[in-house]
Amino acid sequence: MAAYDFAEAGSLILGAPRLAGETATGVLIRQPLSMMNRHGLIAGATGTGKTRTLQMLAGQLSAAGVPVFLADMKGDLSGMAVPGSASLKIDERCAAIGQPFQPAGCPVEFFSLTGNGGLPLRATVSSFGPLLLARVLDLNETQRSALAMVFKFSDDQGLLLLDLVDLKEVLLYLTDTGASHLREYGNLAKATVGVLLRKIVELEQQGGEQFFGEPEFDIDDLLSVDEAGRGRVSILGLSDLQERPALFSTFMMWLLATLFRELPEAGDLAKPKLVFFFDEAHHLFDGKGKAFEEQIEQVVRLIRSKGIGVWFVTQTPRDLPADILAQLGNRMQHALRAFTPDDDRTIRATARTMPKSEHYDVADQLTKLGIGEAFVTVLSPEGVPTAVAATLLLPPASSMTPLSVEDVARRVQSSPLAERYVTDIDRQSAREALQARVAEESALEAAARKPAPTAGASTSRPRAEPRQRPEPGAAQTILKSPVARAATQELVRGIFGLLGVRTSRRRAW
Repeated sequence: MAAYDFAEAGSLILGAPRLAGETATGVLIRQPLSMMNRHGLIAGATGTGKTRTLQMLAGQLSAAGVPVFLADMKGDLSGMAVPGSASLKIDERCAAIGQPFQPAGCPVEFFSLTGNGGLPLRATVSSFGPLLLARVLDLNETQRSALAMVFKFSDDQGLLLLDLVDLKEVLLYLTDTGASHLREYGNLAKATVGVLLRKIVELEQQGGEQFFGEPEFDIDDLLSVDEAGRGRVSILGLSDLQERPALFSTFMMWLLATLFRELPEAGDLAKPKLVFFFDEAHHLFDGKGKAFEEQIEQVVRLIRSKGIGVWFVTQTPRDLPADILAQLGNRMQHALRAFTPDDDRTIRATARTMPKSEHYDVADQLTKLGIGEAFVTVLSPEGVPTAVAATLLLPPASSMTPLSVEDVARRVQSSPLAERYVTDIDRQSAREALQARVAEESALEAAARKPAPTAGASTSRPRAEPRQRPEPGAAQTILKSPVARAATQELVRGIFGLLGVRTSRRRAW
């Protein structure tokens, strides 16, 4: 049986092929680095080694100078920051493959969407834009149109939408004292506003209150290498969000769309600029509508041209929408278990998604693979799927034991990015501007209702106090904001309308 004879330079070592229960020692199965941005799937039943396969790939990518982003749903990838330890099983596996075990850690940054156990990741409502936010909230056409009108009004009025409170404040204003300002925009029904407010509150309950705001995350911080040229591994801890998948899905939709918008076309690269791994990927699509799936499918299909690779890790290929599964040219299928008729149908369907083999009955042997073994097919440097090979996979070089909570906290505090992201920024935005506007309008109405002086009363007036001019800093804050640059926003919306995103506001540090 022929192995994947890719040149050693520019490829990752996956393991050694197995046939009839024997491992071909010294014959290696490799993954070309240049094909890592063609996306991939790591699948298999619980306990078969999917997460360790992810860890092995991520560690080799980092060593090759490729930055990596890991969505850590179970909280067991933090050990990537320190070297692994040899053991009898690891030594035996490496000897069978013909590769010595070389323990090594990776440069790791820890992030969080809630601020627990990592640097907080945030984005502003303005950077989402109405179309992308509408998909996150799963709005119908009427509601999407209403949300777009609210964003347009906020742009024209110089109102910054930084967090969900700002958006709610604008909605309430436009259904009360500010309703007259919508004459040139169209009608905003109170019933539609009620639906929007309920959707926003639902997202807040999922954790959106912590995610939306400033300082906004800079994607350049995902694309860095350390002093030794190793790609940084950004681990997003999600173990505290397993019951709140909406926030995770919201962030990933924004991040992928932002990367696609801001990165230039890359063409065919010797190695990708960044590779994503989504562990427990079925959470990304749980309870999401068709519009969300279409958005993710569209970005996954197009982002390859920017040098970005996306890998999904889940139990079976059926966990992913068919249109997304069709984009995944690299496959590493761990064992599946057949306990029910439905399980048997899943195994046979999975086998049909892989190239046919002269050496294996894939459907039959899928249930017989051991821990740390997988059927592998990858794209060759020419982009052609290779034959399926049962593979004894190489163990990860980093530790498979998670770090303690205290150790992670110390690493977060000492991170060079801590000063940038830890402290919240609450500058003047739509909420403060509208509150001031309502107060001023109320004062004018009260003055208009004041009765005229009666006959014989003194007609002298107290000397008027000089009118207070607004603080120049507040005006400059609004004038410098991206939402005030309406002409630029409309131009960018036209270019990127297909993705339903808007230009994100860049910070000055």
